[in-house]
Amino acid sequence: MAKLEVAFSPDLYPFYENKEAIVVVIDVFRATSAICTAFEHGVKSIIPVESIDQAREYQKKGYIVAAERQGQVVEGFNLGNSPFHYMDKGLVGKEVVLTTTNGTRAISIAKSSHQIIIGSFLNLTAVCDYLKGEKRDVLLLCAGWRGRFNLEDSLFAGAVVHELSGEYFNELSDSARAAQTFYNVGENNIGEFLENSSHRRRLKNLNLEKDINYCLQFDQTKVVPALEGEGLVAVK
Repeated sequence: MAKLEVAFSPDLYPFYENKEAIVVVIDVFRATSAICTAFEHGVKSIIPVESIDQAREYQKKGYIVAAERQGQVVEGFNLGNSPFHYMDKGLVGKEVVLTTTNGTRAISIAKSSHQIIIGSFLNLTAVCDYLKGEKRDVLLLCAGWRGRFNLEDSLFAGAVVHELSGEYFNELSDSARAAQTFYNVGENNIGEFLENSSHRRRLKNLNLEKDINYCLQFDQTKVVPALEGEGLVAVK
């Protein structure tokens, strides 16, 4: 049977690194939600980069580039990491370069793993079905906030553990059990459970409540984005 673990922050990744595992990168507010939305609305591929400097180099080459820091679009770029930015018909069939405060850093850190896929509440069931079919060790990697633990990513990790534990994965780490406990407490009203979470308050102060509510919807897409080479593509 396969092993199921949770790293609550990219800074903890070295302690969980498993080159044979599928890593599910989670950044609910908002990078992974935006990535899933982009593919659902026809974006061809997304190249995640860790730094603003890397993003600017792609911009010089004529790429469509999205950049976010501290919850806001970086000056000089037209797109950030709001899911609503990617509902634009002008992006259909296009390749987009993306850098964010937390999500793209998590992707970069986990590149040595067997595979990286992207998880959010928007594609929860699709992610779980994909992992059931692969029958491999799984590490749920929470992007957190600047290396710190956050509630929303951990809650999503718990939702995945809740769905996969038992029949498919019988070797759960303590972190996986802790995440599942979060989910068991908050599953009946995740919005209320996260009401006072730090990143939700941060985004609310930026008048991004619409983004928050969108990102907490379940199963809005069946897309599973995965990293192939330097770019994310839809594998399902």
